[in-house]
Amino acid sequence: MEGTGLDLFDKCRRFDRAHRLIEADLYPYFRATTSSSCTRVTIDDRELVMIGSNNYLGLTHDPRVLASAKNALDQFGSSCTGSRFLNGTLSLHEELEESLANFLQYPAAVTFSTGFQVNLGVISAIAGKGDVVFCDKENHASILDACRLTFADVKRFRHADMEDLERKLSAAKPEAGKLIVVDGVFSMLGGITNLPEIVRLARKYGARVMVDDAHSVGVLGERGRGTTEHFDMIGPEGGVDIVTGTFSKSLASLGGFVVASEEVIHFIKHVARSLMFSASISPPNVASAMTALKILENEPERLERLRNNVKKMKTGLDKLGFDTMGSKTPIIPIRVGDEQETFKFAKRIFEEGLFVNPVVPPAAHVGLVRTSYMATHTEEDLDFTLEVFAKLTALANAAADQ
Repeated sequence: MEGTGLDLFDKCRRFDRAHRLIEADLYPYFRATTSSSCTRVTIDDRELVMIGSNNYLGLTHDPRVLASAKNALDQFGSSCTGSRFLNGTLSLHEELEESLANFLQYPAAVTFSTGFQVNLGVISAIAGKGDVVFCDKENHASILDACRLTFADVKRFRHADMEDLERKLSAAKPEAGKLIVVDGVFSMLGGITNLPEIVRLARKYGARVMVDDAHSVGVLGERGRGTTEHFDMIGPEGGVDIVTGTFSKSLASLGGFVVASEEVIHFIKHVARSLMFSASISPPNVASAMTALKILENEPERLERLRNNVKKMKTGLDKLGFDTMGSKTPIIPIRVGDEQETFKFAKRIFEEGLFVNPVVPPAAHVGLVRTSYMATHTEEDLDFTLEVFAKLTALANAAADQ
């Protein structure tokens, strides 16, 4: 390459983190699934029990969801080929938004192409120069990236540390607009945010509250409405001004949403760049999400099955001596330690027939194996999973005794 100075691509040539894992036969990413039956997947001609999915209600293979996607494909085609702002709004989008607003008990909603784009668009639209955003350090990457996009002053507080949050709130200029942003359920650790205390502090210091309920809708609350229902704080009057979420977890599709007051949603629809300049959710995905939402509303027994499965796995893993980091949700992490040990442990689990997700910093503050469970996991699936972890515990104990 001609010219002087540093080649922009030098950083690409220097990047060797993944290559080192590949050479050590520990690389766990981009594994191609050749078939799936929801709780079982085939990879490299091996069938594994899937305990690494966010498909909490197990609806991705529900015949009703599949049929609605096929019908939408026939009626509207494969894509809208445009943004919601211009030619990409379908009656399906508006129907889904009305259903979401009614279900979550907020005045209005708008959908985005992905959950990631929701947080990018909403936060960068709402918060601007002179405002302050208060962000939990364990928030999802989409929230952290959104904070980088905004011209607001960003204050990151220690994970779930309400005293640290209050210190930062009290130090902010009284005249500044303030937004507290948290995950409802933290995606790697499985913990539930302390919503009552966050709302109390927000009211004390004149801040607005935004909760990302990507891993909460279809999981928490009597009817699966998420964190606000879990704490009996539903709707704007409960103290949460904005709720965002995604269809790619419990709602068996792809896309994202935000619910809020009518004036806030109207503002977002006309200012959020990731909405205005992205193609809208495809018709099959809209229809899939809408049908999954109806199933969630009409079949609360799915939530009960999910919670029973989570209770069994949490109890079983705790009895085996694993540190599950206090999770009370379908996301049950197992603390491991350093990066190398995390990848080695994940590989052993994979070899025994389970699909899990190894997580290392910066995605989490410690190396862990992230397991997650579905309403559709059978007793056979769960018993096999516990047998695998019991075997690995026995092997580790035997090695330690030598």
